[in-house]
Amino acid sequence: MKESLVRNVFSNVASNYDVMNDAMSMGIHRLWKDHFIHKMAPAPGAKLLDVAGGTGDIAQRFLEYQDSTNGDSTSSVHMVDINPDMLREGERRFADSKWQQQNRIDFTVGNAEKLEFIEDNSFDVYTIAFGIRNCTHPDQVVREAYRVLKPGGRFMCLEFSRVSNLVLAAIYDMHSFYVIPKLGELIANDRQSYEYLVESIRKFPAQDEFAHIIRDAGFTTIGKGYENLTFGTVAIHSGYKF
Repeated sequence: MKESLVRNVFSNVASNYDVMNDAMSMGIHRLWKDHFIHKMAPAPGAKLLDVAGGTGDIAQRFLEYQDSTNGDSTSSVHMVDINPDMLREGERRFADSKWQQQNRIDFTVGNAEKLEFIEDNSFDVYTIAFGIRNCTHPDQVVREAYRVLKPGGRFMCLEFSRVSNLVLAAIYDMHSFYVIPKLGELIANDRQSYEYLVESIRKFPAQDEFAHIIRDAGFTTIGKGYENLTFGTVAIHSGYKF
């Protein structure tokens, strides 16, 4: 039931997804994603599995980092998304890129909970950014991530989280429940889909609870296992397969 709902929501928002992200976060999502990639600091030649890859902004940042920082032309990305409309936006992003010409990126429509088309121990890094809260069984998603990663591989998740400061939390709630749906109505002509997206944030486990799910799947975390950004509006979770 949730899978069908999520598919419809993201089909509705796909063409306006990047514009809405800028409007909803006042552009801050770009800084979060930049920090996410720099925290990853992938090695030359790394193979990335980007799940719920959507319009491809994480994949693009990864490849840009590899080219500019590591001088690497061998790393690659496999983007997976359950929604073909979202994945199509990602394909458009890379259609005329050097990475497409070099066969360093490919795309598959697939469910994060059932990556049966991917072999065990296949990837160096697994990312899921702003996608796992929309999955029916986040714990199964993390277990699948563990399965497909190579020994020594890294799981990284960027997701909306919980603001602990009560005053800031109240401001955040007002922005989430009133401003974001209104922006969805004005920019994308779709208030309902953005109301769902806000509600999905509130239902996702808090930072410590999700870190526990990651460890239960077999990953080793360093310290508490996550880093809060912008007062906990989002968090980067990380775990290693040892």
